[in-house]
Amino acid sequence: MLDAIRKNGVTLALFAAVTTGLTAVINAVTKPTIEHQTAVQQKILLDQVVPPEMYNNAIQHECYIVTNPALGNGPHHLYLARKDDKPVAAAVETTAPDGYSGAIQMIVGADFNGTVLGTRVVEHHETPGLGDKIELRISDWINSFNGKRLNGQDDPHFAVKKDGGDFDQFTGATITPRAVVNAVKRTTLYIETLPEQIGSLPACGDSNE
Repeated sequence: MLDAIRKNGVTLALFAAVTTGLTAVINAVTKPTIEHQTAVQQKILLDQVVPPEMYNNAIQHECYIVTNPALGNGPHHLYLARKDDKPVAAAVETTAPDGYSGAIQMIVGADFNGTVLGTRVVEHHETPGLGDKIELRISDWINSFNGKRLNGQDDPHFAVKKDGGDFDQFTGATITPRAVVNAVKRTTLYIETLPEQIGSLPACGDSNE
């Protein structure tokens, strides 16, 4: 009996060791590919919110950590776009905390003069068929921000039409687009303040994110 138990224990131990080894090998082999694909998808996303013809630096590598109430809770990533070493725009992760079904995670690109260059929703839990029209794969509504100029905190145009602004709301769903519009507005106003802060922003690699 003891010999059988000992034999089975050795067999299980060998199986576990082999499985662990294979997992480690597979992880080592696939990790560079996964990292490369992640970087490619990130670059595609950044180019959707800051047109690539506007900058010629490695925007992915000029990453900073920012914390500001305008962007929602927690630290966010900021990617700085430069043209011939001159800062021209930024893409900033931001949160609309007041979506219909919870927080909406976004990234907003804008220049330092209040012009929105692009916006994308990267995560949400809004109602399918209603609030999910904030997704580009569902609707092109999110592109309505492209090229819009924000003229200060009190710009009446930067609101949904139900509130007197220029942006369409969705049939049966006003809370979601209102939350997105307000988040884009707050983030764009924040981006306008960046030129004075650039020298003091902590780089992503220097943070404890």
